Amino acid sequence: MEIKNYSGSTSGFTLLGISSNPHLQKPLFAIFFIMYLVTVVGNVLIIWTIHSDSRLHTPMYFFLTNLSFMDICFTTDIVPKMLVNLLSETKSISYIGCLIQMYFFMAFGNTDSYLLASMAIDRLVAICHPFHYDVVMNPRRCLLMLLGSCIISHLHSMLHVLLMSRLSFCASHVIKHFFCDTHPVLKLSCSDTSYNQIMVITETPVVIATPFLCILFSYLRIIITVLRIPSAAGKWKAFSTCGSHLTVVVLFYGSIFYVYFRPLSMYSVVKDRVATLMYTVVTPMLNPFIYSLRNKDMKMGMRKLRFIMNS
Repeated sequence: MEIKNYSGSTSGFTLLGISSNPHLQKPLFAIFFIMYLVTVVGNVLIIWTIHSDSRLHTPMYFFLTNLSFMDICFTTDIVPKMLVNLLSETKSISYIGCLIQMYFFMAFGNTDSYLLASMAIDRLVAICHPFHYDVVMNPRRCLLMLLGSCIISHLHSMLHVLLMSRLSFCASHVIKHFFCDTHPVLKLSCSDTSYNQIMVITETPVVIATPFLCILFSYLRIIITVLRIPSAAGKWKAFSTCGSHLTVVVLFYGSIFYVYFRPLSMYSVVKDRVATLMYTVVTPMLNPFIYSLRNKDMKMGMRKLRFIMNS
């Protein structure tokens, strides 16, 4: 049998997709197309609402605006190609296209993670140090936190993709996933992947775990502070401002830890595909609903936006 090396050539990969059942392709296309539209429209609406209401020009909503923008970019990197492949017989992706998709997937995903950590820090300062809030969370510091999130995430992605580009891919070139994710692509390589796996085991957890630990520390401090508030109403008022953010954190990190914090040998195609759908498609779609339905300020902002549009 002829052995083909796909590294550095114009040859590409075949994405197995969500399901190989031909009868499910069109129904799945309809479902994910609607989910993608809801994601884009919902997050654009969040951005538009915050931009149009001066009362929402605060650090928390500055980070939420950028989180919504990253969610649009994150899903756009994956879903349109997935939709095209659902209606295509070849379901192919070029070698360069695969690396580009992998790069932006990790860059936008990690930026999401750091933005969630920035929002946790914002809540920590607002609840635990309210009199110093305007000084600590000033516009310059918020902008630096955003730039830091983007720079760290893109450097991490660049290192990952550079290591991936050195690999050779022989014989089978079928990726058992609906996009170019790290684990399923590594399993196709016929060259030494030890450096890639060392990076997955060491550097990747640091990049992912650092913002998570920051969120964990922030909420531990918030809980301690809230428990010291004498009245039940005061406790509820303080912690209710964190409800939306905490819900998004649980959805986002729950599926990420399941997929990535395991050895490559424990990779499961079906289970990981479902878990990956959670944080690549479902969570970005739910974020606008979570922040608009559970947030009084966002509800007021949306009513104001609707009034402006109708007048």
